[in-house]
Amino acid sequence: MQTLSDDDIEQGLAALPDWQREGDGIERRFSFDDFVAAFGFMASVALLAERANHHPEWSNIYNRVHIRLTTHDAAGITRRDLDLAGEIDGLLR
Repeated sequence: MQTLSDDDIEQGLAALPDWQREGDGIERRFSFDDFVAAFGFMASVALLAERANHHPEWSNIYNRVHIRLTTHDAAGITRRDLDLAGEIDGLLR
């Protein structure tokens, strides 16, 4: 898996307006009504990540979830990161 060029990353993020590039990854912060909603969202993301065999770096504090996606094997951002970000966004629709 190859890392994407800066132009490819920018184009990909144009379709994912709530995600931001941070160094060698992309990140998004989510806020929910309460802990149960945040944890339920994380469980849904875990199923997507496991199916894709591409696991996020993340944290949860009460009703907030922070997700960072990067492809460690490629040492940067790949199509896998953008694809998983899009699937995660799909959970909120």
